[in-house]
Amino acid sequence: QVQLVESGGGLVQAGASLTLSCAASGGTGSLGAMGWFRQVPENEREFVAACSASGRSTYYGDSAKGRFTISRDNAKSTMTLEIHTLRPDDTAIYYCAARPAVSIAPTPRSWKYNYWGRGTQVTVSS
Repeated sequence: QVQLVESGGGLVQAGASLTLSCAASGGTGSLGAMGWFRQVPENEREFVAACSASGRSTYYGDSAKGRFTISRDNAKSTMTLEIHTLRPDDTAIYYCAARPAVSIAPTPRSWKYNYWGRGTQVTVSS
């Protein structure tokens, strides 16, 4: 059973940087593309970034281009999301997600991800 656990969230000031991590366990050899999504209460879950199974191909949502960097280390079964120049509208719960091993391409479509973490809260103060 694959489990994803996010960490690194917290309360930060606008303009700061933050690195979120996602640790995968339990059958991680069965993971394909992985991604990050975020959600504000009462809003739909928003695609942030995704990377291919190898990590060589990345894909960013419009709100993430230029300030976010996604990467993964398959040897350590981890994925990270670096966020620079944080803004108050980056405040959200950030979720890690993974596709099965046969699905190696990154995608912004949340329904294509089989595995989800519980999320980590990021709060940006102005």
